Amino acid sequence: MTDSADDERESEGLTYADTGVDIAASEDATAALLEAFGSDLRTEYAGLIDIGDRYLALATDGVGTKLLVAEAIEDFSTIGIDCIAMNVNDLVAAGVEPVAFVDYLAIDEPDDDLTNQIGEGLAVGLEQADLAMLGGETAVMPEVVKGFDLAGTCVGLAAKGDVLDGEAQIGDALVGFPSSGIHSNGLTLAREAVTREHDYTDPFPHADDDRSIGEELLRPTRIYTDLLEPMGEFGVHAAAHVTGGGWTNLLRMGENKYVIDEPLPAQPIFEFVQAEGNVSDEEMHRTFNMGTGFVVALPEDRATDIVADTDGRIIGRVEAGDSVEIRGLSLS
Repeated sequence: MTDSADDERESEGLTYADTGVDIAASEDATAALLEAFGSDLRTEYAGLIDIGDRYLALATDGVGTKLLVAEAIEDFSTIGIDCIAMNVNDLVAAGVEPVAFVDYLAIDEPDDDLTNQIGEGLAVGLEQADLAMLGGETAVMPEVVKGFDLAGTCVGLAAKGDVLDGEAQIGDALVGFPSSGIHSNGLTLAREAVTREHDYTDPFPHADDDRSIGEELLRPTRIYTDLLEPMGEFGVHAAAHVTGGGWTNLLRMGENKYVIDEPLPAQPIFEFVQAEGNVSDEEMHRTFNMGTGFVVALPEDRATDIVADTDGRIIGRVEAGDSVEIRGLSLS
């Protein structure tokens, strides 16, 4: 490739689809899979089974291509936390208390150091989420897996009256809770952007310490189980875990207009990814959490109560419509 061709490629604005991840196509494929066996999920975030006076809930997820950053800098100590977080946060968004977890590690060859580090991260995540580990599986499959993959399944329990109805009401206030950074979504786009001109081991320009770019990308996903009690106490109608699809996740709280006029600040990693990849504002908000990892909709007169009891902030309101309005963007 010529220098001019290189320059032209690097000046083009990256999108998630360009890097091989098409959110719309993924959602269509998931819908087709559910339709194939007639699933009737009871919430946007977890499947529920009626076991009498309670629901048994299940959620399953993995860490995604964040694993490749860990592999590149040979630091696997935090991805276990991500695996726990991506599962329990989905249950929290349904109003379900996570109670137990199992993990699945697929690997091309045994590696004691890697598995020990992953185990350390899982232990930290379990403690943060107050979960029990019921077991797990490590599968050595050199003909199937190149490197490794980590995923897990979380089980939760909820009284029938505790499960969120999942429908925000017009007039509700929106309260947002800070993310810890990039979490575990959009890493395919982030990796492509930051490695155009840098190595993962390069210093992160916005760090106030000697943190590298790779270490910044590996900041573990925040776990939001501490929000369950205040969500129930202050009458939350619906919640959104801001993961794949970015801010369009708010539309999972019902067909409304979600007006965000006081968004939480985005951490410097998002500015860095956007600048390095020449990523548009809209693509950033459709892909990343942009500083807010969890959002709840609740009656306006209870919003200040939940803010006083947590680290949340009132970021907007629910109106009639069908879009997310944030930072001059209209997402649907």
